Amino acid sequence: MATYGRERDAGRPLWLGSVKSNIGHTQAAAGVAGVIKSVLTLRHAELPRTLHADKPSPHIDWSSGSVQLLTQARDWPDTGRPRRVGVSSFGVSGTNAHVILEQGPDTPAAAPQPAATEGTIVPWTLSAKSAEALRDQARRLLPLLADDPSATAVGHALATTRARFDHRAVLLGASTTERHHALDRLATGQDTPAVVHGTTVTSDDRVVFVFPGQGSQWVGMAVELLDSSSVFAERFVVCGVALEPWVGWSLVDVVRGVGGAPSFERVDVVQPVLWAVMVSLAAVWRSYGVEPAAVVGHSQGRLRLRWWRGC
Repeated sequence: MATYGRERDAGRPLWLGSVKSNIGHTQAAAGVAGVIKSVLTLRHAELPRTLHADKPSPHIDWSSGSVQLLTQARDWPDTGRPRRVGVSSFGVSGTNAHVILEQGPDTPAAAPQPAATEGTIVPWTLSAKSAEALRDQARRLLPLLADDPSATAVGHALATTRARFDHRAVLLGASTTERHHALDRLATGQDTPAVVHGTTVTSDDRVVFVFPGQGSQWVGMAVELLDSSSVFAERFVVCGVALEPWVGWSLVDVVRGVGGAPSFERVDVVQPVLWAVMVSLAAVWRSYGVEPAAVVGHSQGRLRLRWWRGC
């Protein structure tokens, strides 16, 4: 705000948006996602709204510069000057990596190339949570064939960008007509050699531990476990003793909300608390004989993962 918001007319504010509210915390890929969204913004001359951010944060002094949050999508009219976007990526450390993108020169669009898959059988894979939902997917795909899309592109998207559920079908066709026939039969629940369908059998009951990152905390977290689980309480106290020489507060006091204890609003407080809670929870599960087949960590949770592995 101090850099871009000052000396701007109130009627021509700097518009502020975010990609994190669309896709969540992407760690090292956050900057790339911001660049992709910004390039699309320049390309389509439209400023997309920021999801889940209807009210500006009260913790920011919005009066310090002419900056407004994009709570609604807005057109980006041509002013005779190149459009520009600034992209910031703060990462896990808070260090700001900033890049400025400028609208490129207009170039004539290349003529569309005809699809080269006619005559080649390209499988289209579908999956859903129920047989009816699987038929619904087929019905939604039918209108797509009117545009004669690339069978390879559609098949690749269906195979790599969709979640996999138990009810599955594979459509086989070497032409638009054959693919239309297969989709129509699946949509209406009729058998055809062009559709292979079935239900998966899940037999893997192994356990995975997930250590979450910052943002998973809440007021009152772990209080009940401190009182009801001796294993949890003992490990939590061990963490507190190890932390004590480096801070001026108590882990137990923070979790119990004792007067004078710092709050979860402080990063230097919430991160050690989350560490202690996750480590203590892992000890509880182990005390019941639960050993994970795999352990994963997200964001700050990767530090707990390294602890688990003995690094």
